[in-house]
Amino acid sequence: MQVNNKHQRLTKIGLLGSGLILGLMLSLTYSAVAEKITKPQLPLDDLRAFAEVFGKIKTDYVEPVEDKKLISEAISGMLTGLDPHSTYMDPDAFKDMQVATQGEFGGLGIEVGMEDGLVKVISPIEDSPAYAAGLKSGDLIVKLDETPVKGMSLNDAVKRMRGKPDTQIVLTVLRKSESKPILFTLTRAIIKSKSVKYKLTEPGYAYARITQFQERTGEDLAKAIKTMHEENKGAFKGFVLDLRNDPGGLLNGAVGVSAAFLPKGELVVYTEGRAPDSKMQLTAVPENYVRGGAANDYVRDLPADIKTVPMVVLINSGSASASEIVAGALQDHKRAAVLGTQSFGKGSVQTIMPMNNGAAIKLTTARYFTPNGRSIQAKGIVPDYIVDDGTDQSNAVHEADLTGHLSNPKDSDTTNKGAEKPAANVKKEVSKEKINEKKFAEPAAPIEPTSKDDVQFMQAMNLLKGLPVIQSEPPKADNAKAN
Repeated sequence: MQVNNKHQRLTKIGLLGSGLILGLMLSLTYSAVAEKITKPQLPLDDLRAFAEVFGKIKTDYVEPVEDKKLISEAISGMLTGLDPHSTYMDPDAFKDMQVATQGEFGGLGIEVGMEDGLVKVISPIEDSPAYAAGLKSGDLIVKLDETPVKGMSLNDAVKRMRGKPDTQIVLTVLRKSESKPILFTLTRAIIKSKSVKYKLTEPGYAYARITQFQERTGEDLAKAIKTMHEENKGAFKGFVLDLRNDPGGLLNGAVGVSAAFLPKGELVVYTEGRAPDSKMQLTAVPENYVRGGAANDYVRDLPADIKTVPMVVLINSGSASASEIVAGALQDHKRAAVLGTQSFGKGSVQTIMPMNNGAAIKLTTARYFTPNGRSIQAKGIVPDYIVDDGTDQSNAVHEADLTGHLSNPKDSDTTNKGAEKPAANVKKEVSKEKINEKKFAEPAAPIEPTSKDDVQFMQAMNLLKGLPVIQSEPPKADNAKAN
């Protein structure tokens, strides 16, 4: 009898919780009707199902669960189910994201995404523990220390990878080119990502590498150009802009970098979305890349020859988002030749929307298009000169490989290519027999940029000097040439 009474009380609690949620949802719908709002009405049957599931969890789940957790997880699932880049950030994750855009944060230094329940490396950040250890774009992280990644949310995995500086974490990684898992022991550090690196590789030839697009990237590049110009004591003969393994970052940084090399007013990128404020045309004018507009324009006093110097842009599968915008703009305007391998293909715009509870949502709101109207989404930038870096390209990952990726509106054949990937392949890769093996492959050290081992850089220099370029594939019919 006591059990029955307890069950009745629990049932009432569940019904009460369901009634409150459904009542709130119904009131929102009725108020929308009363105000004659033109937006579609809320789907009542689906909302009733949601309320019913919520009530069942509250009354029948094996352990008590707080309402806050259930609602937070529901919001997170709603966003992650849209595409690989929309996500819910709790207050802590939102603060971490804000710090990261300033160029300093704690952790391992990896740009990551989620693929079939595993953490996929998009790109390691240069000078980070992950980069130094040899993690590569396309690596699948299957274990964090002894904890399997399968079943974690992306936010949970990121939290585990972050921690106090000088503490260690062991990553178990699957790589397509390796028959056995690779074991990485990384020491966490404060990641101070230096956005722009530069040097004169030889008299007359300037090199600038952008590792990530941050608030000061455009300004830092302008300073680097002036410094190299003074060191060179005259006009450049050639310029290499290295965007390899650059995962992107802030849009205004991409516009500012493009503006350094393009005539003022040229179109850099435009966006298309459903909301009116998601439709933008960003040109090479100060209002689009620097706070304060023309008064703070760091591009205006650059050496005049920077607008015409023969130029090569380096990209690879780790070049994403903002770096693809720059490469696409310079390619479309015939301002530079693009050399390397096809870029990642992240041509979507994510808008950060703060919530009243201190959290935020990152929501995909538009697609990027190059000046000539090419959509970057799921296709990326195809180089004018295809040159592999000398490593196994089977490990390369692109946006089109991600399950649930947005389609490319210019090419219906790209729709959900990631979803076509047989699930059996993934399960085979992460089988228990393979994960539990005690033998691990040795991590490979990264190639030093601009060294003699840097095949792509060496071919870029050949192109600038008018020497033959050794390509991995035949050139495109409409190759852009270095000016």
